[in-house]
Amino acid sequence: MSDVGGDNASRSRPVVSHVGRCSTPSNNNNAEENSVPDFQYFGLVPRSPPSLQGFLEVWGVEVHARPDDVNKTQHHTQFYDCSNLVVRRGQPFRITITINRPYKAHTDKLWVELLIGRYPSAVKGTYIQIYLQDELVKGRWGAKVISAHGNILTLSVLSPADCIVGTFRMYVAIMTSHGIRRTARDRATDIYFIFNPWCEEDAVYLSDEAQRQEYVMNDVGCIYYGTTTEVTTRPWIYGQFERDVLKACIYVLDRARMPLQSRGCPIKVCRVASAVINSKDDAGVLVGSWDGTYAGGVAPTAWNSSVEILLLYFKHRQPVCFGQCWVFAAVLNTVLRCLGLPARVVTNFSSAHDNNADLHTDIILDPDGKKMLELTKDSIWNYHCWNECWMLRPDLPSGYGGWQAVDATPQETSEGMYRCGPASVTAIKEGQVCFPFDAPFVYAEVNSDVVYWTQHNDGSLVKGEVKTDEVGKLILTKEVGSDMRMNITDLYKYPEGSVEERSSQAKAIEYGVVKPEAPMEQPKDVSVKVQVDENIMVGSNFTLALEFNNHSNERRSVEVQITGYVMFYTGVPKVQVTDDNLEVEMEPNEVQQTQVVIKSKDYEDKLVEQLSLEFLVTAVVAETGQRLVIEKKITLHIPKLRISVEGEVAYGREVSLVIQFTNPFTKPLEDLVLRIDGLDLTRPDLMLFSRLPENETLKANVSVDLRRRGRWKIIGSLDCPALRQVGGELELQVQ
Repeated sequence: MSDVGGDNASRSRPVVSHVGRCSTPSNNNNAEENSVPDFQYFGLVPRSPPSLQGFLEVWGVEVHARPDDVNKTQHHTQFYDCSNLVVRRGQPFRITITINRPYKAHTDKLWVELLIGRYPSAVKGTYIQIYLQDELVKGRWGAKVISAHGNILTLSVLSPADCIVGTFRMYVAIMTSHGIRRTARDRATDIYFIFNPWCEEDAVYLSDEAQRQEYVMNDVGCIYYGTTTEVTTRPWIYGQFERDVLKACIYVLDRARMPLQSRGCPIKVCRVASAVINSKDDAGVLVGSWDGTYAGGVAPTAWNSSVEILLLYFKHRQPVCFGQCWVFAAVLNTVLRCLGLPARVVTNFSSAHDNNADLHTDIILDPDGKKMLELTKDSIWNYHCWNECWMLRPDLPSGYGGWQAVDATPQETSEGMYRCGPASVTAIKEGQVCFPFDAPFVYAEVNSDVVYWTQHNDGSLVKGEVKTDEVGKLILTKEVGSDMRMNITDLYKYPEGSVEERSSQAKAIEYGVVKPEAPMEQPKDVSVKVQVDENIMVGSNFTLALEFNNHSNERRSVEVQITGYVMFYTGVPKVQVTDDNLEVEMEPNEVQQTQVVIKSKDYEDKLVEQLSLEFLVTAVVAETGQRLVIEKKITLHIPKLRISVEGEVAYGREVSLVIQFTNPFTKPLEDLVLRIDGLDLTRPDLMLFSRLPENETLKANVSVDLRRRGRWKIIGSLDCPALRQVGGELELQVQ
């Protein structure tokens, strides 16, 4: 878990001076600015102000920043709740300048200046002089007059498609015989430049309009979790257009001390963002915690929106407690989309966390077939969420652009910091793990073999079964234009056992990825299947069904060990809940079935938030020494938070939301927090309840004024120490 005090620690570090290394300090803070003189004299400053009669004087500058104005509609930024102009780079925008007299093109010299940071420099792209020209040229800063009526001058200004992303200060400058006259500092004319997926010259260009609407413009989405066989959906509000979220995203890059001149490169922006979304080593946005105790913060399962998290971080300048993988991925998704990068959240089910980024996840068993928790360092997460962002990769050979995997969850360090990616998804599929960044780690997450070892009493390790198809079994993201699932497993890997899969793996091994050797072939004439009931509700008993099949023509005796654990979703056991032994005697070619009943009293008081159980079944055939290992993971189901509406759903009307939840346990729930997001998108509605008796129903009402037309996504969560991950949603269409 990250150290909450990391932020204070970073503040106490000694400040290293730039003196002796460079002429000015690093320009790495968008919020800082230098003083720009209203009048810059040529040579010595005269004792009295010179006469400027006859020269142009700017009376006002209009940047057309209203949502319905030409700039924001053409730049697809009309949904940003921001009073300043937000434009996408590589695309012209308009400004209107009011001057004291008609403009004379042949004698008047006027230009626009854009500055970013405290130490702007023309060679670094942080100080830009935009001169008027007859025609705009793609790839260069430029401005041209599109109309001049009386003392009103309208300019079209073009930025290059690789310019810095951030907030620029704008001035209009006029040449006089005595010096340069500038407009006064005016924050209303500050302009946000962001990436442009609509511009073919931008590295993040995405040709498909439906995909642009989904991966850039959609501010709500779905995140998948659970297990390969039991996929569950949770809605999420990304909220990239909400008030102050754009400011917060730029502050995130400032907090990472990212040089301003590097902020035009989507590769570098993604890599920095993946590091600073977690607080592990740079006092970033979110503190990670997986231990099930969340005192002093919000449980990861209680969040429904990135907006609250980012605004809390922006307001308090302190890491927000707490997050787990889907929260890190959701917040990073908001930051990337807000800055104009096409991005999506993906979920890898049965995701290997391999400390060595090789191709084997090692599970150590004792002689009785029980997992040795103190020696098993690798784990298979039930699922793991990360992000993909779309961009060209000019640093890689042709063909490796497109979707890039980026992961903000602090798992392992990369070049000294907790970050991961961007790694080309195509490179992962083709086994080209030599390409930056962190391709071996991502490759192992979706391709690792699971190796079972037995440690004998003398300490020796004997390799047992190797399973090649347990990891990366299903990779999902949200479908474009709907809330349906889209299976993207084939973007990461070829079918198991195919010629292409073997070729890809051979390349990965050639570039240094280590694959385990298969153990010596042993007779395999006994098989075991493990099945459980479907849709098991938390608090209920259920049955573990085992089927033993003797495929030989001889008798077989099988000793079976069944160990059950309450698991964190990361594949780490919390506590053992069952320990059963069976002896199965089978005649030749016989099939035997047996059942083990799991009672709620054995697990109910020991559950953690993902309500995950794992059953490890190990079987040894006495006659042949054949050893079988089966791991069965299940996720218990929770009653949904039911959200309904009473009243007419129409613009300007007041309706009542009715929220209900029934306690599934035979014990009371205490210290409940009900969280409703989507009403005021910058903050949730919170309600506290001290106690909910066993099997009783909680009911709450919330009045809502429908003062916004269109789609309303309302998401609720109910959280308490004994039961987490309770959620529900309601969608309204307000006409």
